[in-house]
Amino acid sequence: MDEIIKKEIEKFILRKLVRHRIWTHKHTSIHNLQKGLPDHLKSRKEVRKAIEDLLKNKFISSKPTHYGLEVSLNIEMKKEIEDIIELK
Repeated sequence: MDEIIKKEIEKFILRKLVRHRIWTHKHTSIHNLQKGLPDHLKSRKEVRKAIEDLLKNKFISSKPTHYGLEVSLNIEMKKEIEDIIELK
């Protein structure tokens, strides 16, 4: 997978979660993360890898539920997230 594409997908996901204010105690389905991505970035493998990296690096946290996996932004990584999405 091209590293530039993965970073672009990660940036899109983080920006989307910040815009919708999905922090710590507010969650959204993991399936909602790829909605709105441009067609040239929608490869399932690339999106899945980007989400796995965000979880591994603790930018987003997961919450398993009986109806599927929910995710939210990690408030402890707020400064790093804002630097990634270039929020000033």
